[in-house]
Amino acid sequence: MENILLLGGGGRECTLAWKITQSSLCNSLFIAPGNAGTPAYGTNLSIGVNDFAGIKAACLQHNISMLVVGPEDPLVAGVRDFFEADDQLKHIKVVGPGKEGAQLEGSKAFSKKFMERHNIPTAAYKEFTRDNFEDGLTYIASATPPFVLKADGLAAGKGVIITSDVKEAQDAFRSMIMDAQFGKAGDKVVIEQFLDGIELSVFALTDGEHYVLLPEAKDYKRVGEGDTGLNTGGMGAISPVPFADKVFMDKVVSRIVEPTVKGLKAEGIPYKGFIFFGLIKVNSEPMVIEYNSRMGDPETEVVIPRLKNDIVDLFIKMHQGRLNEVTIEHDTRAAGTVMLVAGGYPGDYRKGDVMTGFENVSGSMLLHAGTTTKDGNTVTNGGRVLAITSMGNNIKEALAVSFKNAALIDYAGKYYRKDIGWEF
Repeated sequence: MENILLLGGGGRECTLAWKITQSSLCNSLFIAPGNAGTPAYGTNLSIGVNDFAGIKAACLQHNISMLVVGPEDPLVAGVRDFFEADDQLKHIKVVGPGKEGAQLEGSKAFSKKFMERHNIPTAAYKEFTRDNFEDGLTYIASATPPFVLKADGLAAGKGVIITSDVKEAQDAFRSMIMDAQFGKAGDKVVIEQFLDGIELSVFALTDGEHYVLLPEAKDYKRVGEGDTGLNTGGMGAISPVPFADKVFMDKVVSRIVEPTVKGLKAEGIPYKGFIFFGLIKVNSEPMVIEYNSRMGDPETEVVIPRLKNDIVDLFIKMHQGRLNEVTIEHDTRAAGTVMLVAGGYPGDYRKGDVMTGFENVSGSMLLHAGTTTKDGNTVTNGGRVLAITSMGNNIKEALAVSFKNAALIDYAGKYYRKDIGWEF
């Protein structure tokens, strides 16, 4: 029986908490810091995800035997390395890679070079810093638009600019490198070839040698209906993905997933945790847009409800290097999630608005994201506030229930996309 500490406080962590507590192998669950929804599954601890000293104290106090890392920041900062180097913590099973493996997400340049070394299909690219800044301006002027500019480091999902305008691209490049728009994350900028296609997300859990694939998903990044407006952390998601048939997924596995897992092992990079493959289908061929070293959000909110396996058992097998013994079982139903966001998101948005109507909802899971509790009320506390996930015989059926329930929850400035899954 495991005493588990789950790091994070978003919709991804609320979904993982829901799933973890269904396991007969879970004795107790603590969530740091959690949100207004996570106390339904465990005990919230007021500790930041990068407060390693606070996390250690909590592990010792609550006799923690497993740490599940939700967000990317503590992984890139080396939370696994911190545990492995500490005599009082090193017995704890950690779900998530060390600092070196987390570079797959933490450095765009690292992941691009890794894919190059292992012949993993991705967009052509060049990288630039302050030292060759003028070369970057010249490169943009001579390249074929649209231009894709990515800050090398973590920028909370906001470090990507796509534009067809040369001046706009050069201005964005200047802002990233010379004006430190994204802080140190933009010290190095990757400029990529634009790939035209349809995107999806694929998730693997690996023990460093073997891996299992979870259900695939597609999320909707643009804030506006018809996929217009600014990029967000994700306005909704669906699973399964209709165009990801067996022929396509066989290509994903043979050309991308297996070379990634084998490449990490060949380079001596130990990796125990999730690998998120952000993919694009270009003329029926899969290519990698990006890696993440953890589960995606809001994809987790549709992937995990479709996973029939005991997730704590998966984590134990991962720790033991025994994922080759596991057969993943998917719920054959479809899942659709709709994200309620704060008015103004992804720009400046309000916090502290009282939420009502939860008791009117039926047939959906309410997975809290940017929420907290104040004076006995659930109030908004982030840009993406609440994920509403439903299951159905097909995507349209699942989303119809999520949309119906999205209309029943109320708070000042509420907004959600009413066309998630529009192309299917």
